[in-house]
This record gives sequence, structure tokens and C-alpha cells, in this order.
Amino acid sequence: MADTSQVNSIFELLMKGGIIMIPIILLSFISIYIFIERYIYIKKSAAPRNSLVNKILSEAAGRRYESALADARKDSSAFGRIFENGLIHAGKPAKEVEGYMESAANLEIALMEKDMGYLGIIAGVAPMLGFIGTIAGVIKIFYNISLADNISIGIIAGGLYQKMICSGVGLIVGVIAYSAYHYLQMMIDRFTVKLQRDVSEFLKTL
Repeated sequence: MADTSQVNSIFELLMKGGIIMIPIILLSFISIYIFIERYIYIKKSAAPRNSLVNKILSEAAGRRYESALADARKDSSAFGRIFENGLIHAGKPAKEVEGYMESAANLEIALMEKDMGYLGIIAGVAPMLGFIGTIAGVIKIFYNISLADNISIGIIAGGLYQKMICSGVGLIVGVIAYSAYHYLQMMIDRFTVKLQRDVSEFLKTL
């Protein structure tokens, strides 16, 4: 019962921020959804496959390309798909094979970065919406003062609620989206570094 009343009080406090709180809260849900969805996808696609890579390198060194290709096709990660693209063209000049693998890697990275741009947009838009709420709050304060015969703390406090809540929540949502974007980018960067190392080793065996 206490938890329900606490949730209600938080909801009521947020609603005092005015109508501008609706898009800010929606943006928070969107950023959380995108982060979770992208995190799961990147974690699955970019997970290190040391056993797979070592096996492919060993088989490629022994010129057992068909066996290596079968192993790559069994794997569902980005590593498997990229090495599959290279093994299909095994026997061609190393530079040409590298070009095919690079094209496959660029495609995989693009798929990992899908929808991440929205997090960047939210990181910039949410604080701006909060500042719009701040301006609206200040306007409300001066409007109420102009209508009143005397200035009271109650008149000022009414507008300050809206001003402070919108700014605070907008900044929080912006920070969440900004942090989520860069965390996902760090995951992709780690994948890229490992991939470059593994592809380099693979090309040496050709």
C-alpha cells in the first residue's frame, strides 16, 4: 500500500511539470527500449568466438577451406558471417579476400548501429524540451504576477514546480540516452578491434 502511494506521489509530482512532460517521458521509454533491444542484438552478434576463430585459422592454415566454411556457416554471430564471406573466396589474392571480408564487416557494423542514431537525437532533444518547460514555467510565473495585486510565494512556487521538474527530468533522460548510445558504441568498437586482429591472422594463413 505504501509503495502504491509512493508511486502515485511521484506520478503526481511529474505531472506538475505540465503537458511538456508527456513527450519527455515518451522519449525516456523509447531510449530504454532501443538500448535493451540493441544491447541484446550486439551482445549476440559481437560475442567473442575464440574457439570458432581458432578452428577456422587452423583449418585455413591446412587448406581445409570447405571444413572451415562449414564451421563458419554453423555460427550465428557476426564473426561467422564475416569469415564465411572470406572463406567463400579463399584461393583468390589475399587483398581481394580482405575486400570481401571488409564489406561484410561494414554491413555487420551497420546492422549493429541500426536505430542507435535515435539515442543521439533523444540525448539532444530531451534537455531542450526540458528547457522549453522551464521557459513556460517562467512565463507562467510572470503572467500570474501580472494578474495578482501582490506578489506571494505561492504564485511564484506554482511556476517554479513546472520549471524545475521539466528541466530536471529532461536532463536525466538526455543523460540516459547519451550514456546508452556511447555504451553501445563501446561494445561495437571492441568488436571491431577484435575482428581486425582475427581477420589479420586469417589473411596471413592464405
